[in-house]
Amino acid sequence: MDSFKVVLRILTDQKATIGYGFMAILTIGGERMFSMVSFKCPCNRDQNFAYGLTFLLGPAVVLLLIGLFVSNRLWRLYTGCCLNPMKLCPRGNCMGCCAALMKVVAGACVAPIMWLCVALLNGTFYECAVSGLDDNLVVPLLCKNKTRLCREELARVPCQRSKLPADENMELLLMFRAQSQILGWAIIIIAAVVGLIGTCYRNCRSQVSYLQLMFWKRYMDKEREKFDVYASEYATKLAERNLKSFFENHEPEAFPFPNHRAWEQVSSLYTFQHSEQYYSTLQRYVDCADRDYDPEKRPVLEMGRHIEMM
Repeated sequence: MDSFKVVLRILTDQKATIGYGFMAILTIGGERMFSMVSFKCPCNRDQNFAYGLTFLLGPAVVLLLIGLFVSNRLWRLYTGCCLNPMKLCPRGNCMGCCAALMKVVAGACVAPIMWLCVALLNGTFYECAVSGLDDNLVVPLLCKNKTRLCREELARVPCQRSKLPADENMELLLMFRAQSQILGWAIIIIAAVVGLIGTCYRNCRSQVSYLQLMFWKRYMDKEREKFDVYASEYATKLAERNLKSFFENHEPEAFPFPNHRAWEQVSSLYTFQHSEQYYSTLQRYVDCADRDYDPEKRPVLEMGRHIEMM
């Protein structure tokens, strides 16, 4: 039992890493499925570029949209902002709003970047796309030191149906594959460097110690888990109370429930302040003596002195 608890604790602590690993496995599997089942390069100069680029960028765009759609941070910011724009940018603080939106986009870009890296390292989509180029600057570079037939037969190279000699056809394929893999590794290196710099900058600007920051993250994870469980149980009780009142035809029992203003206050993004020992908007609302304070007077996305966290 103790060993099971240790394993469970490790899995809980590393759930983000495990999630990214699972996402990477799905991305690799999806790319292989596209390459082997549905992708058939037309080997036509007029269609190769559009077809290859669609398979290379299309899934990345879909994954980006899905990442934005499932982002809780985005919906916390966006919900109700058309009726109350100050909720999105309290006190007109556009910098804080832009920083929060950048975090949303950065989180949503993880899956698309994985797809691009896997697809480029494989090279199938890139080969088809680049072979359909008809640019006077690019094509001469691809066919440098080759026969004049190279320009005319370039689009047929990925299908190995060109009239070029076998060694020249293979040389072009290897060149396309090398270019694709170089681009893939370039994206991986750039993403890793940007992620490291961003993490270093965020930790350098942190107003709390490393252990307190770890506690903060652990608390937020537990609060989300407990909120889902408690909200489900409370919704069940409310539904049972309403159904009982309806079918038994009597007045409903008194049922305490948060008002709209309370929901609004606990739904905002929280920024840490040294003057307050709170770790979320929910804790701030619960511990606040005056629960009717105006959230507009306390911006939730201030830059500089504050640290924003879901």
